[in-house]
Amino acid sequence: MSRTVPPGPRGAEPAAEAARRWLADRGVSRVRDGWVSDGEPGAVLTADQVAHAWAGEVFAEDLEPADRLRLAFGLLDLLDAHWVTCEIRFAHEGADGPLPADVLWDGYRRRLEADRDAEAVGHSLWVDWFEHPATSATAFAEVLGNDLARLPAEPPPALLRRARRVLECSGPVRWPVKEPAYRTAARLPALHPALFRGLLTSFHDIHGDLEPAAALALLDRLDLPATTRHLPALRRVLAAGHRNHHHNPGAWEDALRACSA
Repeated sequence: MSRTVPPGPRGAEPAAEAARRWLADRGVSRVRDGWVSDGEPGAVLTADQVAHAWAGEVFAEDLEPADRLRLAFGLLDLLDAHWVTCEIRFAHEGADGPLPADVLWDGYRRRLEADRDAEAVGHSLWVDWFEHPATSATAFAEVLGNDLARLPAEPPPALLRRARRVLECSGPVRWPVKEPAYRTAARLPALHPALFRGLLTSFHDIHGDLEPAAALALLDRLDLPATTRHLPALRRVLAAGHRNHHHNPGAWEDALRACSA
């Protein structure tokens, strides 16, 4: 029978400390220049090497599924390595999946809201969830869309941080899924730079998706500095009806030349 490990206090540090203890029990510990392992004496390992060696082992632990997932998020906090999120997705899609949805998406939301770097989490959303049609809509709704649908007039700073980070990596999300959130974000000047980044990547990413006319209407609502890089070129290609850079690469180059003339 699986045993239950108390999840501990909310927040990244308790989860990271639990992961640190878990690694220490397996002979892996941090040193000034990286990590060392009893199994590789004399070698200094990177956080990414530790993640590749150990993140998958978390999901073989004799724990409740939710506690395995919490431990994996602790490893993510500790190592800040994208591979940990890869193992989370593998476990979600594996024979013992899906993972508990409440713990999964709460883990992402909390880390997107944290006042610390969230690059690994944002990258995970982009390539692990948003680029895949089977998971994109659910993932976007869980990390942002559901909350923007009932956005308060003065959102708390943590929600604004999460919104910025999600918008910036939302290019691969299908346009009908993200457009309502984009329209809500356009009402908040604090989100305009992130929304611009979302529109730009919606055009440039190989999996990016947008409707040119609707995207142009949103772009025209944004209060951005006139010197914003690529703003005139993006407006030009959208006005010409182009949906994606990779469908017609020459259109972007033409727009850049026209805007610099």
